[in-house]
Amino acid sequence: MFLETVNSYCLSKKGVEATFPFDEDTLVWKVLGKMFCLGNVSAFQKITVKCDTEVSRALQAEYEQITPGYHMNKKLWITVDLEGLTTEFVFSLIDTSYELVVEKLTKRDRKLLETL
Repeated sequence: MFLETVNSYCLSKKGVEATFPFDEDTLVWKVLGKMFCLGNVSAFQKITVKCDTEVSRALQAEYEQITPGYHMNKKLWITVDLEGLTTEFVFSLIDTSYELVVEKLTKRDRKLLETL
């Protein structure tokens, strides 16, 4: 899966921007300023997304491409090696991450998101 595909999908979601807050290689997609997906643009083979703790364990047991989040809270984030996974599956992981972050937004920010 290519960077362009993931980037276009992430940016198609409401309130999303792509930024480089850490360095020139780490692209971070944020919804209203809150991170939900990131990946290295120089060697785009993996993304890191937010995930429910129980679901994370199950996914890690089922898929060798899914590991605890690299440089992130290992309970709340997973790193996904894109090789061998379907686009639909990867998009579903991105969707879940986006939704988890949106759920934690303030009421005011969720209302703002609805208007976008």
